Amino acid sequence: MAVASKAVVTVLGFDRKGIIAKVSGVLYERGINILDISQTILDGFFNMLMVVDISDPTCTFDVLQSDLQALGEELGVQIRIQKNEIFEAMHQI
Repeated sequence: MAVASKAVVTVLGFDRKGIIAKVSGVLYERGINILDISQTILDGFFNMLMVVDISDPTCTFDVLQSDLQALGEELGVQIRIQKNEIFEAMHQI
């Protein structure tokens, strides 16, 4: 069994209907599996963090990044994706 290649997806913005559905739909269409998800709404602000498996995507990482950014613009939220290695390196003491 191959070792999973992971990425971290963050979504931040004003809450509205359909954010989780649309983000997870884009990931599904690109062959990305959601491994873990946490979301909260605080005083109207939506915040979501996902750990996803990018081992077997149907597109390049750059295309996935661009698609998520475009979806964020459509929804009026900020969506970012970082490969796990970069995320871990940025947050080591």
